[in-house]
Amino acid sequence: MPRVTKRVVLHFPGFEPFDAEAHRLRYQRSARQSATAWDFRSDVGPLLRSNQAAHFDVDCAGSDWQTSSRIHVFDHDVLVDALSRRSLVHRLAGGFASALHVAFNGGLWGYFRHVWRFGLFFLFPFLLVCLMTATVLGIASLPHWLNLAGWNLLWSVPLAALLLYRGLLPFAARFHTLHLFADWEMAVALARLDRPDFNRWLESCVDGAREAFSERADEYLISSHSMGSSVAAHVIGMLLEQHPDILAGKRVVFATLGGAILQCALMRPAEALRARVGTIARAREIFWFEVQCLTDVVNFYKTRVATLSGHPQEKQPSIAYIKVKHMLSADRYRRIRRNFLRVHRQYVLGPDVRASFDFTLLTAGPLPAAAFANFSRTNMPTLPGRAAGNDDALPSGPSELRQRRGA
Repeated sequence: MPRVTKRVVLHFPGFEPFDAEAHRLRYQRSARQSATAWDFRSDVGPLLRSNQAAHFDVDCAGSDWQTSSRIHVFDHDVLVDALSRRSLVHRLAGGFASALHVAFNGGLWGYFRHVWRFGLFFLFPFLLVCLMTATVLGIASLPHWLNLAGWNLLWSVPLAALLLYRGLLPFAARFHTLHLFADWEMAVALARLDRPDFNRWLESCVDGAREAFSERADEYLISSHSMGSSVAAHVIGMLLEQHPDILAGKRVVFATLGGAILQCALMRPAEALRARVGTIARAREIFWFEVQCLTDVVNFYKTRVATLSGHPQEKQPSIAYIKVKHMLSADRYRRIRRNFLRVHRQYVLGPDVRASFDFTLLTAGPLPAAAFANFSRTNMPTLPGRAAGNDDALPSGPSELRQRRGA
């Protein structure tokens, strides 16, 4: 298997309130966990900003290999912030308007038809808010139902407000309810492409992607997580529309991790997104694979994204199936398994043990990224130079890693 010594990564994170520096810090923590599990050294550099995007460098090395990766982060924190800093009323109204759009434009039917668990994920925050609203209104109107005098509203309404702000809203926050409302607003915006601020941001990402592909590397990896997969499909599709030959002569891998392209693409207005999925599927230079997990309710498990986007005749992305419990200690998995958003984030977090999928190895290790499409518990990744007793050849730390890179 050929080794990768220089890699350029274009990473499109999921819908989280993280800017590029927060993503870098999380990557640094994850890299330390991977290095411990796989017995290599890692050095994650500081965040640097170019004209179009932010990036950081990662150097990893074992006893018989070294790989340098430049990771460009296309975070959408500016959009998350714009959606989240509005008043409670505006956030609720925007979320319910998006839910109606999804329901009446084929999304809800598509979710339950192809992956019913994702349909439940869609309904969950809206049903929770409806239940909370009914509870508050019921308490506020208790005097009416009990045939009490009207002045009793003086205690029932404050009681309902107290329950809302001291009990129900904190309870809803545990399930990131308002964050999920904003997530669906962004999903609709990516399907309809009717918001100028979102469209300008996508254009800026295209400029950043063009800049990333101008760098020299053995391999170019486009990695995307969750909602970021729809962003990546737009950006890479737009880039290929504008510059059809930009990938010529390059080895390019597109890895969608818990990808949610169909979250947007199953809505009828998402014609541009579906067309760009086809553009990527037809690109001969791109090897596309998806990483999916049964216990992750947020991904489209066992679906064929190109077919469901209207391109059954094109080559479908390969699918690598993983299990989160195989990446973590039994105790840690026991703690997180009921937190569906935490399970969904594990694709881009560090492992406790060696597993068939590892985000740091994918983005900064010596193995070709395409190889991770075929790894499994019976076909585990094998790093070069794993002979017993060979640890003395490992670089002693970040300074030696940087010295080797300079050499």
